[in-house]
Amino acid sequence: MEFVRQMMVIAVKDLRAELRTKEAVNASLAFALVILILFNFAFDPSEDLTREISGGLLWIVFAFAGMLVLNRSFSRELPNDCLDAMIAAPISRAALFLGKTAANFVLVLAVELVCMPIFGIFYNVRWTKQFWPLLGVLALGAWGLSVIGTIFSALTINIRLRELMLPVLIFPMMIPSLIAAMLLSAKLVAGEPIAGDLLLWLRLLVVFDVIFTALSMLLIETVLVG
Repeated sequence: MEFVRQMMVIAVKDLRAELRTKEAVNASLAFALVILILFNFAFDPSEDLTREISGGLLWIVFAFAGMLVLNRSFSRELPNDCLDAMIAAPISRAALFLGKTAANFVLVLAVELVCMPIFGIFYNVRWTKQFWPLLGVLALGAWGLSVIGTIFSALTINIRLRELMLPVLIFPMMIPSLIAAMLLSAKLVAGEPIAGDLLLWLRLLVVFDVIFTALSMLLIETVLVG
């Protein structure tokens, strides 16, 4: 299918460009490591306290570290008018958006997966008890962050202070998703299954991703072309 091929070409291009320089990934991992170390010294990592703060701590790290990845999504296309060439190319704008979102998703999820063993070591947590459900929550949260981050990265591409504006715009939109991901992650890290009221938060996370993915695909033409 031509749409999928175009999307994959864009995603592979962005991943190759990032892996060649590793600027955003290295910055994100360094930032995440520093935050985890600082919180480790700020709080006594007892079992009860870790269970209470784990969800919030993890997603604070993931959200802010993800900003460093998402900010590069469209800004890397500015030199040599590459963005204008991509917009003028005979490809679907939705495929362009999903390709960049997919690349950002892979990078953000990679940062999350690297952070989890570090979190487990620093806070003495056996976070693998509910590994696959936790991985699913991490993936859903990463996709929502990537979708919102990519569309707003395109929206702020011509703003001089886009590095500052991007988190200001993204975080209010991400509140429902972040709350759901925090609550789910806290329970899963503690080894508890997703049941009861947690299923409602899981549905909220899925619905959030679906709705904002669809809206972003519809609006990307207006955002890029005007």
